[in-house]
Amino acid sequence: MSPYITDASAWQESWDRQQEAYLPDREHRLTTMLDAVDAVLDGRPPRLLDLAGGTGSISLRTLARFPGAEVTLVDLDPALLAIAGASLGDRATIVTADLGTPDWRAALPHDGYDAVLTATALHWLPAERLSALYAELRDVLRPGGVFVNADHMPEDTLPELTKRLMERARDRRDARYAAGSVLSWSQWWERAGADPALAPLVAQRHAIYPTGHSPEWNPPASWHLAALTAAGYREVGTLWRGGPDAAVAALR
Repeated sequence: MSPYITDASAWQESWDRQQEAYLPDREHRLTTMLDAVDAVLDGRPPRLLDLAGGTGSISLRTLARFPGAEVTLVDLDPALLAIAGASLGDRATIVTADLGTPDWRAALPHDGYDAVLTATALHWLPAERLSALYAELRDVLRPGGVFVNADHMPEDTLPELTKRLMERARDRRDARYAAGSVLSWSQWWERAGADPALAPLVAQRHAIYPTGHSPEWNPPASWHLAALTAAGYREVGTLWRGGPDAAVAALR
């Protein structure tokens, strides 16, 4: 149990509810990602890298589905990592590393991962860095391993429809915030900052990200597919789509 968190399950639930308000089909996309992992395993437990894993949402679902999985979670946020560490205990290796720099791989306990999964996280990286990261991830995977990135990836052939879908989703989300049925992103962080155990870690987070993360950058899925192809993966495609979001997959 992390020395910082006394009730990790409550914070996990709070985080999931906050995320699901923004991503109503979150569980569907995560299940689809794990289906892709299952497809490359040949019935054995996976060695999986949860990239920019935050509180461990993907890691927890991986271990529930594949009890013998060998999981590594990488993130930089000290508050989210504390929740992840308290939730996962010795079932996963927790690594603090900055994906914005190429030396992040030095902190990994393994190479030859069967799968690398990430969700709603890499949009904070600029184009040049994300392209380089895709190539670095290829080298982390074993031959035949799979990488899946689920994020905001609009369909560039449907700009008007995508805009309207996003507007409708925003209106539904704002109504839930106004009614108090769920916390917004900023409200969640306010609660975390007021918690005696998490407050010092939230302060550390603010020092790491003094102006928040860098501006979001959400290119269409076609950009990601082109970048993955250029990085040398042998198969690249769209695994899942839900309105303006998608999951792209690549096989080494």
